[in-house]
Amino acid sequence: MNLDTNPTVKTLGEYAYQAMKKHFSKIIKWEKPVKKDEDPEALHQMRVGMRRLRTAISRFEIVLNLPKPASDKNIGKIARRLGNLRDLDVLKQNLETLYQPNLPPKEQKSLQKAFSALAKQREDALTKTLTTLKDDAYKSFKQTLEDWLETPTYKPLASIPIQQVLPDLLLPEVSSFLLHPGLLVGTHLLDSQVKIYTDSTPEDIEKQLTTHGEIIHDLRKQAKRMRYQMELFTELYGESYSAYIADIKSIQDILGNIQDSVVMDEWLRDVFKSEIQTKLPTFASLLAANRVQWWQQWQPLQQQYLQAENRQNFHLTILHPLECEILNPVE
Repeated sequence: MNLDTNPTVKTLGEYAYQAMKKHFSKIIKWEKPVKKDEDPEALHQMRVGMRRLRTAISRFEIVLNLPKPASDKNIGKIARRLGNLRDLDVLKQNLETLYQPNLPPKEQKSLQKAFSALAKQREDALTKTLTTLKDDAYKSFKQTLEDWLETPTYKPLASIPIQQVLPDLLLPEVSSFLLHPGLLVGTHLLDSQVKIYTDSTPEDIEKQLTTHGEIIHDLRKQAKRMRYQMELFTELYGESYSAYIADIKSIQDILGNIQDSVVMDEWLRDVFKSEIQTKLPTFASLLAANRVQWWQQWQPLQQQYLQAENRQNFHLTILHPLECEILNPVE
C-alpha cells in the first residue's frame, strides 16, 4: 500500500491562524511562571513568544483583521518591557558563567559591585514587568487575541492557497537580509567583487564594532525576523531550506554574542565610572578577545552570503516549495 507523502496545502489564512495560535499559546503558557519569578527561562520563553507573535502579525497583516490592542505596535511596547528584565538576566548569566570563573581573585572581589548594581536594577525591572502584566494594555491584548482566535476574521487574500503566494511572502525578507548594509561591514570592493578583510587586527575589529555596531545589531534583528518567518513553512520545503534556516540561526547567535559583549562592556563602564581598565583589566581583555573570536566566526558566514551563487540559490530555494494538494480555502 503506497501512502501519499506530499504535504497538504493550506491557505494563507490558515497558516496565519496557526502561527497566531501557536505563539499566543506560548505567551499564555509562560505568563504565570514569569509572575512567580522562579526561573529566568520562563521570561525568556514568554519574550520569544511575544517576538514571534509580533513578527507573525506584521508579516500576515495582509490577511488578518485584527483590532488595535493586538497590533504590531502595541505588542512591541509590551515586549520591550519584558525585554528589559530579560537583558539583565542574560547579563547576570554571562557574568557568572563566561567571565567570573576566569578572573583573578582581586577582580572577582571587585565584580561584587557589579552584581550588587545588577540586583538593584533587576528588582526595578521585575516590578515594571509585573506591573505590565497587570495593566489594561496587556489585559486588552490578551482578550483581543482570545476573541479573535475564537472567531477569526480575514481579508480577501487569506483564501489563496499558500503555494501561490509563499515565495512572495518570503522573498522580501530574504532580500532585506541580503541587501542589509551590515553584510558589508569589514569588506572592500576589489575588481567589482566584495572582499572581506581577513587580516584585520583586534584593533581593526574593535574599530569596526565601535563604528558600525548599530548596523551589525540591526542585521541580527533582520536575520531573526527572517528566521521566525521561514520556520513557519519548513514542512513546505526540503533540506536546502532547512540548511538556510540553520545558517541564519548561526548568524543570529554569533551576532547576538557580539552584541551582548558590547552591552556588557558599556554597562560595566557605567557601573565602574569608565574605570574598567583599572578595576577589571583581565575582564576587559576577555571581553575584547571574545569579540574578536566571534567576529572571526562570523566572517565565513558573511563571505558565504556575499557570494552571488549562494544568494541566487537561496532565492531559487524559496521559489520552489514542495508540490502539495490544495484544501478548501478559508471561509
